[in-house]
Amino acid sequence: MDAGGAAASAATDGAEGRATREAPATTDRGRDLLRGADRLRLAAVAARLPTLADRVLVLRTLARRGHRRPRHDALRAQVRRAEGRSAEPSAGLIDSQSVRTADTVPAATRGFDAGKKVKGRKQFLVTDTLGLLLAVHVITASTQDRDGARRPLLWARLDYPSVRKVWADQGFAGRLVDWTTHILGRELEIVRKDPGQRGFQVQPKRWAIERTFSWLTAHRRLARDYETSPTHAETMIRWAMIGVMVRRLARGCPATRPGLRPLRRTAGE
Repeated sequence: MDAGGAAASAATDGAEGRATREAPATTDRGRDLLRGADRLRLAAVAARLPTLADRVLVLRTLARRGHRRPRHDALRAQVRRAEGRSAEPSAGLIDSQSVRTADTVPAATRGFDAGKKVKGRKQFLVTDTLGLLLAVHVITASTQDRDGARRPLLWARLDYPSVRKVWADQGFAGRLVDWTTHILGRELEIVRKDPGQRGFQVQPKRWAIERTFSWLTAHRRLARDYETSPTHAETMIRWAMIGVMVRRLARGCPATRPGLRPLRRTAGE
């Protein structure tokens, strides 16, 4: 065999070897995507959706989100068991928060939230009733809550089919409630304020996700969005939640803050 033939044979063997090594990962992804009739049913529903945007949203999610994040999910299951809950949640919460961005963030990925007077990005979180993260989506701050909530709700529906009900505030009212019912087959309940309420008051159910936002903003890296890509910002949020859960498991109980300590006068005063 001449040198050219040997080189061609070596290249072929190398390509076959790479294909053999890459095949299991591709097979695993395909097996995970086709696991269970639930995803196939949603794909069938997508074909009957009235608008192209809804069809594209569901089908792209089915194609790209074929796996969970095992480390994060394993920690959340341990925290839930430590609290006397089942490993898989049955209900969730959704809310959004507008965060200012650094000057290095591309203008195409940030906007202006006219309601909060914030120029930056908006973080959509779906949590369980303990405030532990289920899904996160980061987009421009100019997006309305009822429009930006579709992706995280869909992701939570696919990754956590045990979640049957989600609570939200009044900003998510309207067509999103019908979309969640008819497309996702889940209940989105709006927690409304008491008509006679004055000042601040803790809202039933929803207080847990507000606490999650306070956990995140306690991390210096998340006080402002410095990430060039919204996907990187989502990863930083998951990373922070992993730290929260690890510390909680190490303590064995939720953190407590010391109260105000009385002033004590010394002998020289």
